[in-house]
Amino acid sequence: MLMSLEVMLNAAGLAFVAAGGRWAQADGQVMFLFVLSVAAAEVAVGLALVLRLYKRTLSLDADAASRLRG
Repeated sequence: MLMSLEVMLNAAGLAFVAAGGRWAQADGQVMFLFVLSVAAAEVAVGLALVLRLYKRTLSLDADAASRLRG
């Protein structure tokens, strides 16, 4: 799910840059910087989830994650 969100953010950023280039304004590039900062925050959350999973189960097995209910 995080990977698909990353692809959608990149597509939105590309659309902002293309629209800014079309109308010769820098607004699209500024919005792309905001999109990049949101994507960086998303990567940080994903990395935190992976590290927490490894710390609790000592493996990165997806089946071990399904046992972490509660």
